[in-house]
Amino acid sequence: MRQLILDTETTGLNAKTGDRLLEIGCVELVNRRLTGNNLHFYINPERDSDPGALAVHGLTTEFLSDKPKFAEIAEQLREYCRDAEIIIHNAAFDLGFLDMEFGRLGWPPFMQNCSGLIDTLMRAREMFPGRRNSLDALCERLGVNNAHRTLHGALLDAELLADVYLAMTRGQESLVIDDGEGDESNDGVPREKISLRQFDLPVILAASEEVELHDGVLNGIDKGMKGTCVWRKEPEPQEGETPAAT
Repeated sequence: MRQLILDTETTGLNAKTGDRLLEIGCVELVNRRLTGNNLHFYINPERDSDPGALAVHGLTTEFLSDKPKFAEIAEQLREYCRDAEIIIHNAAFDLGFLDMEFGRLGWPPFMQNCSGLIDTLMRAREMFPGRRNSLDALCERLGVNNAHRTLHGALLDAELLADVYLAMTRGQESLVIDDGEGDESNDGVPREKISLRQFDLPVILAASEEVELHDGVLNGIDKGMKGTCVWRKEPEPQEGETPAAT
């Protein structure tokens, strides 16, 4: 499956009142792996940025004056995104600008060229209700290092969002067969039970190099979450169990 994490920077907050795109960044995922086949444009918006927007992205009119106009990069962007699933944080904002730019060219809305849309802001609000769900807040919560983010940039933000999206969707609903007596899933639909006793399942231990890499990941989570990693805590013994010897 091909997915594209997309982010934009703009001259202001409202495409309908004349604000324009001035930067687009796309990061490619294929089967949940970063490919490095990314796309990035600086764009001459043909107008100045509002002071508030300029303070966020730092892209001056002088810097953008010799960059291509949107019409010059539009076909490359459309072909790159064709048939991909698009992942955006606060999709309504970015799509509003993309649709406005596409409309200037007489083209249909941006998403008609793509296979689907995931809004990570909506996903985050479902996962973390009542909490801050900005990109910076999610980076801190999920252990994604954003220390190098002093100004917003479309490609940098897309790269951070790729890490955030992978962290948000890393879990699996079912890893092993449930030994409970119930024969229904969480949605109430009957499921056939399958016994694994007939299989001779090998136990493959991690190599010392893999253990070191794993410890490095846990150290990073410890630092990012500012607390003890839950995977380093001993589980509480269940009723009737003897605590493990230390």
